[in-house]
Amino acid sequence: MADINWIEEQEKKIPRGGVRTRFAPSPTGFMHVGNLRTALYTWLIARHEKGTFILRIEDTDQGRLVEGAVDVIYATLRECGLDHDEGPDVGGPAAPYVQTERRGFYGKYAEWLVERGHAYYCFCERTESEEDAGDFGRPEDPCRSLDPAAALARVRAGEPCVVRQRIPKEGSTTFHDESFGDITVENATLDDQVLIKRDGLPTYNFANVIDDHMMGITHVVRGSEYLSSAPKYNLLYEGFGWPIPKYVHCSPVMRDAQHKLSKRDGDGTYEDLRAAGYLTGAILNYVALLGWSPRGEIAEREIFSLPELAEVFDLGGISKSPAIFDREKLKHFNAEYIRAMSPEDFAREAEPWIRKTAKNPALDTARIAALLQQRTEVLSEIPEKVDFFDALPDYDAELYNHKKSKNDKQSSLDTLKKLLADFEALSDWNRDALMDAMTALAGREGVKNVKIMLPPQIALAGRTVTPGGAADIGALLGRDETLARIRRAIEKLSLESLPPPGEGVSANGADG
Repeated sequence: MADINWIEEQEKKIPRGGVRTRFAPSPTGFMHVGNLRTALYTWLIARHEKGTFILRIEDTDQGRLVEGAVDVIYATLRECGLDHDEGPDVGGPAAPYVQTERRGFYGKYAEWLVERGHAYYCFCERTESEEDAGDFGRPEDPCRSLDPAAALARVRAGEPCVVRQRIPKEGSTTFHDESFGDITVENATLDDQVLIKRDGLPTYNFANVIDDHMMGITHVVRGSEYLSSAPKYNLLYEGFGWPIPKYVHCSPVMRDAQHKLSKRDGDGTYEDLRAAGYLTGAILNYVALLGWSPRGEIAEREIFSLPELAEVFDLGGISKSPAIFDREKLKHFNAEYIRAMSPEDFAREAEPWIRKTAKNPALDTARIAALLQQRTEVLSEIPEKVDFFDALPDYDAELYNHKKSKNDKQSSLDTLKKLLADFEALSDWNRDALMDAMTALAGREGVKNVKIMLPPQIALAGRTVTPGGAADIGALLGRDETLARIRRAIEKLSLESLPPPGEGVSANGADG
C-alpha cells in the first residue's frame, strides 16, 4: 500500500503562492544555445513576475552524464547573470534539487499511481531503449490486464519489473500551451510509457512531473520537441489529482530553414560563442529574440539589457515559428554592445585577445584597446588587427603605390626620409607631437594630410588598414621602435628604386 501519510506530508511542504519557474538541465556537456534560451526565458518569467527561479539538476540518465558538466552549468548561469533563488548549491524549501538525490520519492508516487489505477507493473523483458520510451504499433502490453493483487505479490517477491503509465484506450486528451494554444491528441496514439525503470530510477517523463509538483512549479518552459509528450504529462497530473502548470513550448533554433542548430556545427553552445569573441550581453540579447518579440511601443526595439528584458518580457511575445540563428545578426548585436561599453570595460574584455599576438609586456593594452573599440565587431578579430605591434610583418612595397592618397614608392620614400628627420628632432614623444610633425610637413609640402600620413602607417604596421593611424601606432611603439621601422621602410623603398642590373649609368658616365 502507498504511504498516504507520507504523501500528505509532502503536500504540506510544497511552496505555494507566486510564480515559480525552474531550469532543469541534464549535465551532459556545454550549454547549447537552445538550453540557454530555455534558461533565459525561465529566468525572465520569474523576474518579470517577481517570482522564484529554481535550478534543478536532472541526472537520472546516468549513461549520458559528463564529468564537470554541473560546474559548467553553474559557471554559465553565473556569467550570464541568471541567478537562481533555489538550487543544489543554495538550498531551498523543496530540497534536494538533484534528481538522483530524490530517488526515494519517485517509487512512492509510482506505487500510489498504480493504486489509483493510472499505472501498472510490467514484467515483460524489453531492451533498455524500449523501457525509456514506448513503441507505437506494438500490441497491448499483457501486463496491463494483470490482477493488481497478483502483480503486487510478484513485485514484493523481488521479480524485476518496470512501472508503466496506463493510458486510457478511448477518448482524447487536450492540453493548453501558452504559445500553441489548445492541442488535442487521441489517446489511442499514445503509448504506455515507462515511469520507473528496472534499476528503480525514474524516466525523465515521470521525474519532471513529480519534481515540478513537489517544487510548486507554475510555469514549465521547454522545447517544442516535448509537445508530443505533453498529453501524457497531463494524464499524469490528472491521475494524481494535481493542478497542471502553464506550458510554454519554444520552437527550435535553426541553423537554416532545414537544419537545427546543433553542437556539431561548432557554434551551438554558449562556450563556442564566447570563444568566437561574442560578448555575454550581446549573446543573451540576441538569444532572447530567437523566438520572442517585444510588443506595443517597443515592438521595433532590438537592444535590451538583461534588467530591461526582465521588465518587458511577456509570454504573448513568444512565437510558434522556428527561429533562424543568423551569425551576421549576432555580429551586429555584438558590435552595438562593444560601442556602448565603457573604455575600461572594453579594455578588460579585449586584453586577452590583444595579448594573443601583442605579447610585449611594454605595450599598453588599454591604449591599444582604445584604438580598437570603434573598429571591432567581434573580439576574435583583434589578434590579427594588432599582430604588427610585436613584430613588423614582411610586406610588399607595392602597398606604397596608393592611388587614393596619391602616393607611389618614390613619393613615399621622400616623405619617410623627411619624417625621419622630423621625428628624430622631437623632444617629446607622444601622439600629439607625432601628429603635429606630420601635419606640419603636409603644410610645407602643400599636400593633404593623408598623403603624408599613409607612408609612415605602412612603415610601422606593414598594412594600409590599421586600428589607429601612424601617430597612434608610433606613440604605442615608442621612439626607438618607430624610428627603426621607418629606417627599414626607407631601406626597402631605396632598394626598390635602384635600377635593375644592366641599366642606369655606364662606367664612362654615358647612359648605358
